[in-house]
Amino acid sequence: MNVVPTRAFFTRGVGKHKNNLESFEKALRAAKIEKFNLVKVSSIFPPSCKIVTRSVGLRRLKPGSIVYCVMAEERTNEPNRLVGAGIGLAIPARGEQYGYISEHHGFGMQEKRMADYVEDMAASMLATTLDIDFDADADYDARREVYKMSGEIVKTRAYVQTAEGDKNGLWTTVVSAAIFVFD
Repeated sequence: MNVVPTRAFFTRGVGKHKNNLESFEKALRAAKIEKFNLVKVSSIFPPSCKIVTRSVGLRRLKPGSIVYCVMAEERTNEPNRLVGAGIGLAIPARGEQYGYISEHHGFGMQEKRMADYVEDMAASMLATTLDIDFDADADYDARREVYKMSGEIVKTRAYVQTAEGDKNGLWTTVVSAAIFVFD
């Protein structure tokens, strides 16, 4: 059986609750994906896969469906501790070539920094498969210019969710996900 998604959408959310699992459920609700059986997959963005809005993607799914996703999540119950979860995307210029999705989760990383980090990871993974010559030690802005100038990478994006741990010690969960849809 060859199962290749034809569409994908991106979503994110934050949840807070006294119980760890329920904070995760609330984050999934905020992301509008709580009603699906989520199966985490690795980081390949299928060739010719179309990016759609969350609302369009959700209309194509039914409650209880088994749904494949790339997901990053992080949780804390430490007051004011910064948590973050991010998804990066890099799409090649040639439609028949696959792209990459990266995921990262952690503590203490501001939203902009995490966005650059996950976008850079996805673009770097794609660049290595396309044999784009770049300096891995250069900062992301410099590498981004190399990627753009190569003409091989057409689009990069980041979808990040950060939050500070609840001041009263409730569990705080953040999620960011790429959700795959089949026609």
